[in-house]
Amino acid sequence: MDTMRDRFISTTSQLLDDDPRLALVLAEISRDGFERAARTHPDRVINVGIREQLLVGAGAGMALTGLRPIIHTFASFLVERPFEQVKLDFGHQGVSGVLVSAGGSYDWPAGGFTHMSPGDVALLDTLDGWAVHVPGHPDEAEALLREAAAGDDRVYLRLSLQSNEQAREVGAGTGFTAVRKGRRGVVIGVGPMLDPVLAATDGLDVTVLYATTVRPFDGPGLRRAVDGLEAADVVVVEPYLAGTSTAAANDALAELPHRVLGLGVGRAELRKYGEMDEHLAAHGLDPRGLRERISAFLRR
Repeated sequence: MDTMRDRFISTTSQLLDDDPRLALVLAEISRDGFERAARTHPDRVINVGIREQLLVGAGAGMALTGLRPIIHTFASFLVERPFEQVKLDFGHQGVSGVLVSAGGSYDWPAGGFTHMSPGDVALLDTLDGWAVHVPGHPDEAEALLREAAAGDDRVYLRLSLQSNEQAREVGAGTGFTAVRKGRRGVVIGVGPMLDPVLAATDGLDVTVLYATTVRPFDGPGLRRAVDGLEAADVVVVEPYLAGTSTAAANDALAELPHRVLGLGVGRAELRKYGEMDEHLAAHGLDPRGLRERISAFLRR
């Protein structure tokens, strides 16, 4: 199976052929994959080099001319390093585009902390008007990318090497999808966390919801899921900073007695390279770690 990043490259190359409104802005990352697209559309495929502030600023400038920019690099260099440009050049100027990241929270541990971005969604959450999509499969990444490219809003598409075995229906209006029904609580698996969540909750009497669009947060979907349960106990499992969506879940259930547990990447920096699976286990995001914490939460 190809990766989400592979699918992003092939799909974007086709979209550039089909839609003259689209432009692609790169900062070296994935440059080789877009060689043909750059030769075919030299005026709409721009590589600014390792200049991430310019990357975002150039994309916003293209948006001011009426183009629909797709802006791509690692998450740490797309959201964190040029955050001022994201805030001002897009938000303050009132223009739109599609930010597509790679690298997830720690897809390339050998790159060190400079190439890790567990705080990207939380940081972007401080800005108004951004839709945030976290696909869990390459097919979902393609569907969400095509929808974003055809739209006119501000979109962040977060890609990762982590992937679920099965693709599910995604897109505008899909909201949270019930994958399993139970009565003792709700566990939300975001993007590539769904398979670990399903393994961790095997045999537990809980509802499992799947989320690929986390902003806007599907509050109505969560309220429907807790309706009629023994208790409105909710666990949100996200592949980035733990607790990123806890406030959104609390707001959705504000009129009900409820509890929310946010699981995700811890704040402590892990200073050993290791492999991605070892980082997952260290943050308690493997099936064993998830089951221990989910079970303990539901017992309390």
